[in-house]
Amino acid sequence: MPSQPQLRGISAAPGLAQGAAFWVEASAVGRSADSLKPTIDLSEALALASSQLVELMERVEGEEVEILEFQLVMLEDEALSDPVCQAFTAGTTLIEAWQQTLDEHVTDYEQSEDEYFQARASDLRDIRDRVLRILRGETEAGIPEGAILLATDLTPSRFLGLDWNKGGGVVLREGSPSSHVAMLARSRGVPMLVGIEDLPLGAFPDQTRLLLDAYEGVLHVDPSAEETQAFEHKLQIAKEEAERLATVLDQPAKTVNGTAVQVLINVALPEELAKLNSAHCDGIGLMRSEFLFHHGLPSEESQYRSYRKLLEWAGEKPVTIRTLDAGGDKPLPGLAQPAESNPFLGLRGLRLSLRQPEVFRTQLRALCRAAVHGNLKVMVPMVTVPDELHSTRELLEDVCAELTTEGIEFHKPVLGMMVEVPAAALAPELFTDAAFFSIGSNDLVQYLTASSRDLHHVAYLADPGHPAVLRVIRELVEHCDCSGQELSLCGDMGSDPNFIAQLLEAGLRNLSVAPARLGKTKWTIRETNLEGV
Repeated sequence: MPSQPQLRGISAAPGLAQGAAFWVEASAVGRSADSLKPTIDLSEALALASSQLVELMERVEGEEVEILEFQLVMLEDEALSDPVCQAFTAGTTLIEAWQQTLDEHVTDYEQSEDEYFQARASDLRDIRDRVLRILRGETEAGIPEGAILLATDLTPSRFLGLDWNKGGGVVLREGSPSSHVAMLARSRGVPMLVGIEDLPLGAFPDQTRLLLDAYEGVLHVDPSAEETQAFEHKLQIAKEEAERLATVLDQPAKTVNGTAVQVLINVALPEELAKLNSAHCDGIGLMRSEFLFHHGLPSEESQYRSYRKLLEWAGEKPVTIRTLDAGGDKPLPGLAQPAESNPFLGLRGLRLSLRQPEVFRTQLRALCRAAVHGNLKVMVPMVTVPDELHSTRELLEDVCAELTTEGIEFHKPVLGMMVEVPAAALAPELFTDAAFFSIGSNDLVQYLTASSRDLHHVAYLADPGHPAVLRVIRELVEHCDCSGQELSLCGDMGSDPNFIAQLLEAGLRNLSVAPARLGKTKWTIRETNLEGV
């Protein structure tokens, strides 16, 4: 095999992995008579596929269950099976009819302008391949422990069906960092690269040795001795750093001169807490509730259960849940949103929630009910003018009155707001009834520097260290020192060692960070000296 260049992709889940290559691709329909002869009929194959999914669902939980539930519903949809039966009756073999029909559906989903349906294409491919294997009497090829999987795309159920406790990683020719499987990889700590276009299918044999650096977005194929040595050095550094950072996880975050800093965590789903120790943080500073809406509008009961899990995990520590932050770069199924030329400046965040009061009321009801189980704070995103906060408060009061009338136990949580729109950041004195502020530095930087978060060619302008950003933060601290309103920061800037000292020097004493950044953030704080500041 000729020497392989380094292949570059997009990091969808950071980390390092080394192991043997294993190609995972959809089964193709063969052309021999035997390959087109099904071993069972379609109804039996669909029933068997459903039972496999149900069995898999018993080994997972939360969002992972919902992904599989979606596939179960699709298997029962006659819109899939009817065209297959019609083609079979017309003379096409059953296997060909199934593959052709599902291929057409996959193409339709992939070409949809709706991001939700685009993301569901991988679920359809998963269903297609599972039923194909059953029809052909095939069993799934065993994947070696610790292998690095290579594919055009990887289906969620295939990912969930593998044991990742022995290491390994994923490299996809297509895919997206926002896909379901990428989310699953991040939650399980499995390194993943996507978008490696220079990787032809079967470019090298299974068992070829690979080094996956999903921090740098690089895949080394059949690495040289020098590449291996450099990679092992990185592994050793990563191991030593993890051990070093672990020593401060259960320690309070205090600067060299003894200034205490609250360090909380950002989460998207309750399932993320399963492997986290609540003693390692000061609470949950941001729960992104929109992740509960990815499979359609969740019921009040479903939301209540999710919020309650967070509060029970945190005990007496504070939990800040952000209300639905949809729109812009985060379209969601079930929410009517207009087509906009510039969605980042359009109907998003609280603006969208106030336009869909029934959806908003359902969420507020669930939050009020969950507030009984802990120290809940509710935060609304994308606030621009005081009337938006006033309208939210009126809705919250209505919901509380409604729950009282219905005799349902509840507690009215305090209401605060994100500070991410310059109009709010530069005039915080307008929001006298906000119980607290939390700086959303990712969007605040985007809007202050007029550089979109999703455009890589202006990424160099979106600098959290820009003097304008730091000046706004300092002024917010000064305002809150006078008003008595609590102030925190929950964007990526709060866990970046390059900015933590500047944020503390500006007066911030409350940071909320990704769980994976907790140790590094605490370590950096403990190395910062504010004496004389």
